[in-house]
Amino acid sequence: MIPAELEEQILRLHFVEKWPVGTIARHVAVHHSTVRRVLKQAGLSERQPVARPSKVDPFLPFIHQTLAAHPKLPASRLHAMCAERGYAGSAGHFRRIVARLRPRKPAEAFQRLRTLPGEEAQVDWGHFGRHPVGRATRPLNAFVMVLSWSRMPFVQFFWDQRMTSFLAGHATAFEFFDGVPRRCLYDNLKSVVTRRHGQAIQFNPAALQLAAHYRFEPRPVAVYRGNEKGRVERMIRTMRTSFWPALRWSDLADLNAQALRWCRQVAGARLCPEDRTQTVSQAWESERARLLRLPGAPFPHEERILVSIGKTPYARFEGNDYSVPHTQVRRRLTLLVSPESVRIESAGEVIASHPRSFDSGAQIEVPEHLEALVQFKREAREGRAMDRLHHAVPASRRLLEEAAAIGHNLGSAVAGLQRLLDNYGAEALGIAVQAALEAERYHVAAVKQLLEQRREVRGRPPALPISLCEETLTQPDIVPHSLADYDTGGGR
Repeated sequence: MIPAELEEQILRLHFVEKWPVGTIARHVAVHHSTVRRVLKQAGLSERQPVARPSKVDPFLPFIHQTLAAHPKLPASRLHAMCAERGYAGSAGHFRRIVARLRPRKPAEAFQRLRTLPGEEAQVDWGHFGRHPVGRATRPLNAFVMVLSWSRMPFVQFFWDQRMTSFLAGHATAFEFFDGVPRRCLYDNLKSVVTRRHGQAIQFNPAALQLAAHYRFEPRPVAVYRGNEKGRVERMIRTMRTSFWPALRWSDLADLNAQALRWCRQVAGARLCPEDRTQTVSQAWESERARLLRLPGAPFPHEERILVSIGKTPYARFEGNDYSVPHTQVRRRLTLLVSPESVRIESAGEVIASHPRSFDSGAQIEVPEHLEALVQFKREAREGRAMDRLHHAVPASRRLLEEAAAIGHNLGSAVAGLQRLLDNYGAEALGIAVQAALEAERYHVAAVKQLLEQRREVRGRPPALPISLCEETLTQPDIVPHSLADYDTGGGR
């Protein structure tokens, strides 16, 4: 009960001052239901708002007629049509009016779909956000397959939705189920359907090869009919609430291990909708005998990609560089890409194999590739130096052969002879090398000693490792001293 003074105030504010119920409730600090109760007890009906004319009223018959003929006509186009006929209202207000007047599609009833054990599986992708991988950020996607009768799920996460991941998900799922269902239902994924016109479907060749290998029927559902594979859609929704929240995982392998454990222990512990007397795991055990047997070997799910190798011995894929032998530069090679590895093939022969990286800007290298390149460069430098020596001093070839035969370092010997060639010239070095060969002294130190002896006998200055040009010798950089000191006696 409220005081009589409050009731009188409510009645006066509503019927004299024309205040609405909500304003009165806020003003007198009572609930709006109390205000309505007071008005009802007084035998008076609540004051109805006065209907005001609207700018759109003259156009309502035209709007109803147009929407009946074209239910999906955009409100912007309908507003333009009304504006041409004299409507002066705003587009935003008109859009809200059309939203109320647009005819609604009648609710559709769906028949419950039932399948036999081992008859069908449903497949789809679930997106679980973007996550950092090294310096990259990649989308995390869950490949989900659900057996339609037992409702047993299989989940595997990938860093992409490439065809190789799609094929690898099927191969791993069939091994997990220990069998193959007779048909698999899909959305109209590009991995399954490359083109569709009504019931005419052009399948992806790789999907047909997968189906032929495991002997199942790929069946895309009708366009915009996701309810036809509602079991996998519901399983992805269950994952978002039962598996994913507050989950901690270190890498993709850890995440997939937790996902399989969830499939067996959590999803498998639910009651089977087809037989409420047993769990999903128990129903799966009985369904397993109805599945098709696995083939002798899993389906090869590597993706083949042609790449061009530049002047550095690396093949680039997804922003990462994978090393190849240095003999393969400036060629076109084939990458065999799987979720786990990247193999590189040349003329049908695998020349390199790497673990796949999902980082960005990483260099994945085989140490032998780099060592071979370094050795090749070193030998090339030595070969160029030897070629110069052989042309300037032909006798140096035999000296180097004899030095290598007795175990001397060939690279050091070539570098030493090059320095002597630069300092003493080809003629003097040729005489010294010939003398060293005749004395059977097969090392650079002996050649250098013979050159020094010959220089001393001829009375020439020592050989310098740098050369001074004549201009430098004739015009030395000398700062002249001021002669004013001598005039004042400062030079005594």
